[in-house]
Amino acid sequence: MSDSPIYLDHQATSELAPGVLDAMIPFFSDVYANPHSSEHAQGWRVSDAVERSRTQIAAAVGADSDEVIFTSGATEANNMVILGYERDEAPTLITTAIEHKSVIAPIRERARRGSRTTVLSVDGRGYIDLSALELALSSGAALVSVMAVNNEIGSAQQIAVIAELCHGAGALLHVDAAQALPFAAIDASFADFISLSAHKAGGPKGVGALIVARHARGKLSPIIFGGGQEDGLRPGTLPAPLCVGFGAACATLPDRDEVADWRNRADRLADLLRAEVTGLIRNGGGEGAHPGNVSVTLPAGDADVVIARLQPVLAVSTGSACTTGIPEASHVLRAIGLDVAAADRTIRFSVGRFTTLADIERAARLFGAAARRNT
Repeated sequence: MSDSPIYLDHQATSELAPGVLDAMIPFFSDVYANPHSSEHAQGWRVSDAVERSRTQIAAAVGADSDEVIFTSGATEANNMVILGYERDEAPTLITTAIEHKSVIAPIRERARRGSRTTVLSVDGRGYIDLSALELALSSGAALVSVMAVNNEIGSAQQIAVIAELCHGAGALLHVDAAQALPFAAIDASFADFISLSAHKAGGPKGVGALIVARHARGKLSPIIFGGGQEDGLRPGTLPAPLCVGFGAACATLPDRDEVADWRNRADRLADLLRAEVTGLIRNGGGEGAHPGNVSVTLPAGDADVVIARLQPVLAVSTGSACTTGIPEASHVLRAIGLDVAAADRTIRFSVGRFTTLADIERAARLFGAAARRNT
């Protein structure tokens, strides 16, 4: 049996999609001018490349290119919306109990500054109660922030329905779509603000975007200040190679058939894991869920111990890499009803777009051997 490493942590970050690195390299070495240098031809060339990438990103989500604001990632984009929305006022905000920490933390900061906030609970699969959202909206909320696809359990919210409820009540909708972009599962026509991250979708780390619908632009103020780039919302020199890589990744997102095959491979992994470990429970899922997510709870033992036994061969995680170092049970797992002990027995496998069946089968055998040592 091969001892080559197997990477099944694609919701933490993915490998570069084919062609992305090749698209980026010239802008590190040969064409390296500042894209904001408007007086010379080299600057124009880099600026043109950035604008082409902006168009590719917009096309991937059904937006217009002038609605794309480059950021360092979805974390910055989330903060830009939540902290920048009616920045000098105290708007009423609604979110859910299973959002990414980059939404939860700025929501708490807005509460500290005087905003009234509502956090909606979810059911055992991670879905919000739409009637509870409708009730919360009746109080006059100004902004709702909902993750399209969860980063730990993969469940996908009904964004079109949520958007209709929000807009019918006069609220704007922010969607964290970092985990939806990898399988082309976001439509900009439903949301007023959309956060994206390149490295979840086959692009480079360090770049993302905030899609700002034209009608919503006046509601946002910058939260950092400088040269006025990105329509005054996000000052600073754009990292042209990263922007180009992001655009290239968006131009090569999987089609419907590829996503279906991706989902089938993840389901195959789930079946194999259950065959290896009696009593294993799969979390999340449901219609439209992330095609690679397989979150499982062990019947006994400790997830960290099992993962340690799998090193250095199998890369999996206990949840979000963005909360690494925080010694607490996952707030997402607790929100779907797992107690602390069950949360501590939970492991997230995330199959990638290009993960092979051979790697899936070997990963299941390795996991089974490591997990059975708990019994």
